[in-house]
Amino acid sequence: MRVCSYIMPNGTRSYGIADGETLIDAGEALRGRYADLRAVIAAGALAELGKDAGGERMTLSDVTLLSPIPNPDKILCIGLNYMTHIKETGREAPKKPSIFTRYPSSVVGHGVDLVRPKVSDWFDFEGELAVVIGKPGRAISAANAYAHVAGYSCFNDGSIRDFQRHTTQFWAGKNFDRSGSMGPWLVTADAFGDPAAQSMETRLNGEVMQSTPISDLAFDVPALIEYISTVIELLPGDIIATGTPSGVGLFREPKLFMKAGDRVEVEISGIGTLANSIVDEG
Repeated sequence: MRVCSYIMPNGTRSYGIADGETLIDAGEALRGRYADLRAVIAAGALAELGKDAGGERMTLSDVTLLSPIPNPDKILCIGLNYMTHIKETGREAPKKPSIFTRYPSSVVGHGVDLVRPKVSDWFDFEGELAVVIGKPGRAISAANAYAHVAGYSCFNDGSIRDFQRHTTQFWAGKNFDRSGSMGPWLVTADAFGDPAAQSMETRLNGEVMQSTPISDLAFDVPALIEYISTVIELLPGDIIATGTPSGVGLFREPKLFMKAGDRVEVEISGIGTLANSIVDEG
């Protein structure tokens, strides 16, 4: 099942199911019980959403897609987590996951413009697999990790590289408003299957920039959930962006950064394609 969050033509925020290019609204029927998709997941009611998504039918182009979970408690991003990317940076493989945070205001949905800020020309792309937590937990073992996953989505960890390098902390380069994206929808875990069996490709203006099997992760999904939940309780709707492979613009020669008018796409098998155009900050 593919589930979306979006803004309807009348300005109402809602959620529903994507079936091809058709969107079947569930928010009208369920909003009294579940205010948003995060609440649906927290209640363990994704299956109920499937049964009750009998509301208004629209095309995807009729709505403005939001990040599937526009209001997560936390977005946790993993740095240096593909072996090919670790190699291109010239670093040694990490012994533990490297984690930084993003804020929801930095993440938009599919089809919404990404904004290159006025203060930098170093706007880079990072295609990633996003994991959405379904069941809360602390000290989750790797063996039980998949029981805590609601589903998966595409993620673009858009990065302002010069700000990222101002200090040893990545925060500044990762949190400019509307610099990253997620979507177009959340694919439920049962429909997606084993992440290691999937592959990912990032394209800039139609040219392949990144291409990888997700099995190349240095720390796989269960290992990440085990490590993170050792530190903090994971909550329904929390997002883990699992890292990017080699091919980012920073390590190309010459460097290649996104500019106004560009179009960036992140495609993951079993999910689909997250696409955004680039505009300059007004």
